[in-house]
Amino acid sequence: MDDSTSQTHQSPFQFLTKRPYEPPPWASHLNPIPSHTFSLGHFPTPIHKWNLPNLPKNTEVWLKRDDMSGMQLSGNKVRKLEFLLADAVAQGADCIVTIGSIQSNHCRATAVAAKYLNLDCYLILRTSKVNLMSQLLVDKDPGLTGNLLVDRLVGAHIDLVSNEEYAKVGSEALTKILKEKLLNEGRKPYVIPVGGSNSLGTWGYIEAIRELEQQLQHLSIEQKFDDIAVACGSGGTVAGLSIASMLSGLKAKINAFCVCDDPDHFYEYVQGLLDGITAGVSSRDIVSIETAKGVGYAMSTADELKFVKQVAETTGVILDPVYSGKAAYGMMKDMGENPRKWEGRKVLFIHTGGLLGLYDKADEIGSLMGKWRKMDINESIPRQDGIGKMF
Repeated sequence: MDDSTSQTHQSPFQFLTKRPYEPPPWASHLNPIPSHTFSLGHFPTPIHKWNLPNLPKNTEVWLKRDDMSGMQLSGNKVRKLEFLLADAVAQGADCIVTIGSIQSNHCRATAVAAKYLNLDCYLILRTSKVNLMSQLLVDKDPGLTGNLLVDRLVGAHIDLVSNEEYAKVGSEALTKILKEKLLNEGRKPYVIPVGGSNSLGTWGYIEAIRELEQQLQHLSIEQKFDDIAVACGSGGTVAGLSIASMLSGLKAKINAFCVCDDPDHFYEYVQGLLDGITAGVSSRDIVSIETAKGVGYAMSTADELKFVKQVAETTGVILDPVYSGKAAYGMMKDMGENPRKWEGRKVLFIHTGGLLGLYDKADEIGSLMGKWRKMDINESIPRQDGIGKMF
C-alpha cells in the first residue's frame, strides 16, 4: 500500500485510536504537518450520482456523502476533529472548549467526540431571537431540539450568550474568558475555534482529497471532476479542499457558497488558514466564493425550505437548511442563471451533514409536507382480538 492510500484504508479496530499521521506526498512540503490523528469518522464516505432535475445541458452532479461520516450525523466536522483532538490529547488536555450557534453542528460533534475520548466538553452557544420583542433568553432553559438534545445527552457544559454579546465581545475573547476560568479551577482546557476552522483543522479536508483520489481510481467515472461545490460556514473545509485540489492530481475548481458573512471575509479568512500551513498561494487564485446566505445565517426563506423539500422528494437526499441546503440552492440558482458556465461539466457536491438542524425548522417546513389520511378498512374485513401482535 503506497502513501497515497494509507490513511483511507483502516482496520475496523483502529476506530477511536490515535495513530501517527503521514501526509499525502503532494502535501509533504506544507508546514507544520500534524504528528498524529485520531480515528473518529467512518471513512471513506460514499459517492453516488445525484439526479437533480433541470441541470444544464450535459451537466452531471455527483454527491459525496460526508453526512455519513458518523459521529451522530456530524458531517464535515469529524474530519477536522480527528486532528484537533489528537493535538488536545498530546497537550494533556482534560477538557475541550468551543463555541458556536445554538444549533451548532460543530459544537455537537465536538461534545460527542470529547466524550469518546473521556474529555469534558464546555460549549459557548449563541442564542437566537425568539419572539417579537427580540428578547434573548440567555437565562432560561434553551430546550432539547435538534443538536441541543445531543449536546445535553452527552453531558456537555453549556454557557449561553446573546447575539449582541457575541457580536460585541467576539468568539476568541469569549473562549478565552472560559479558558481562564477553567485554568483557575485547576483544569487543562484545549480551545477549538468556531467550526474547528484553524490551520490544523484544515488538514481534515486535505486528507479528504486524498480519500477522493483513491475513490476515483475505483469508480466508473469517465473523467475526473471538473468542479467541487460545498457550503462555507467557517472556512476550514474550503481551505483544505482548495489547497489539496490544487496540489494533488485532482485539479478540480472549488466553488464555495458562503452561508454567513460575505465572500471577501472568507477570502481573507481562508488566506490566513493557508498562510498557517505555509501554502504560499492566494486564496482568490484557488477558490471561487459566492454568497448563499439569503436573509441571514441559519434563517431560511420559504423558497429555500421548498427547495430542501423538493430535493428530498425527488432524490431521497435530505439537506440541512443551514449549510448544504443553502449551498445546493445557490448552486442550482447559478446553474439556472448561468447555464453555459456549467454545461458539460462534472460536479461533485460535498454534503457536509447537519441533519439535526432540520428539526429546528420543523414548524417552518411543516406547511410543505404531504397530507396524511386515516386508512380505510372496510367493515367486512374480519376482526379478532389479539390477532395483530404488537410486541
